[in-house]
Amino acid sequence: MERHVKLSRFTRAGSVAMVGALALTLAACGSDPNTGGDSTAEATEGGTELSGTLSGGGASSQESAMEAWRAGFQSQHPDVTVNYDPTGSGTGRENFISGAFPFIGSDAALDDEEMAAAEETCGSDVIEYPGYISPVAVAFNLEGIDSLNMTPETIASIFKGDITTWDDEAIAADNPDADLPDTDITVVHRSDPSGTTENFVEYLSTVVPDVWDFEVEDVWPVEGQESAQGTSGVVTTITSGEGTIGYADASQIGDLGTAAVGVGGEFVPYSPEAAAAVVAESPRVEGTADTVWAYDLARDIPGTYPIVLVSYHIACATYEDEETAELVKGLYSYILSDEGQAQGTDAAGSAPVSEELRSEFLTAVETISAAG
Repeated sequence: MERHVKLSRFTRAGSVAMVGALALTLAACGSDPNTGGDSTAEATEGGTELSGTLSGGGASSQESAMEAWRAGFQSQHPDVTVNYDPTGSGTGRENFISGAFPFIGSDAALDDEEMAAAEETCGSDVIEYPGYISPVAVAFNLEGIDSLNMTPETIASIFKGDITTWDDEAIAADNPDADLPDTDITVVHRSDPSGTTENFVEYLSTVVPDVWDFEVEDVWPVEGQESAQGTSGVVTTITSGEGTIGYADASQIGDLGTAAVGVGGEFVPYSPEAAAAVVAESPRVEGTADTVWAYDLARDIPGTYPIVLVSYHIACATYEDEETAELVKGLYSYILSDEGQAQGTDAAGSAPVSEELRSEFLTAVETISAAG
């Protein structure tokens, strides 16, 4: 297939079919979901006036933050509608590579094969950077207990199915003051391909490889456990059960109990600050393009919360039509602004990206343009 044809998937004709699938729309509009509206970007004396409709999707972990970002961006540009479908990271990456979504959120960076396919679809470099940083909570529903200490070995053994009751001696040893019941443990995991899953199992595989001996991938590896679709599905399933436990973006767990995770000889409860510290201490993946900021996360730094979700914003450096290019550039520039970062923190509890990194990311975002 010629590259020009693949690029055309980001135009009006290529995205009409997905209108009905997009669940989160802040304003109704009769135009097409990807590039609707009659004008591209009209230059005015005050700057660039944006109009049209932009539809993307991906990581469900970003749903709360994206709602706030879309609302803020649309308040600045009343003629713009942004849709975000929380399909999950795996489906989001598939839709970006196929051309169905012109921008996505993903809780895992594109791998080498995905990156090559995405670059072919874009006809240009891909821009990829951490847009959302949040702890992944080990969340449970156990009457009368709000917090428990858990070592990485204990967490891995629970999710592997080797520890099956809440009064197991491994849990009791680190929680001598807790009145632990003999309730059976019910593990809840994501049913869909998920970057949250990949982050969680990558943590276990890195820290306790002797216990967690599965391959790192975005599909849950243990059979016979309870599953649910998306972050909200996992949280709902944990909440509706008794003795349930799962993993989910901490911004969406509500009143569920959570584990303080053992790292560096202490137990660290989740917090945006403790999660952001992991990214600050982690190296950038080598051998990637200048427009790609993917990180090899360090999972054993004392004082940090080691189960961290780094959710990426992914876009093309070049689009076939100017309207899509201007809308993607405008949205991502807004998210990286002081206002956008504050909104993400307020709405979803995410850790703001450092000013130094935001400056680097914006340099790439501002180069987004139309082909030809």
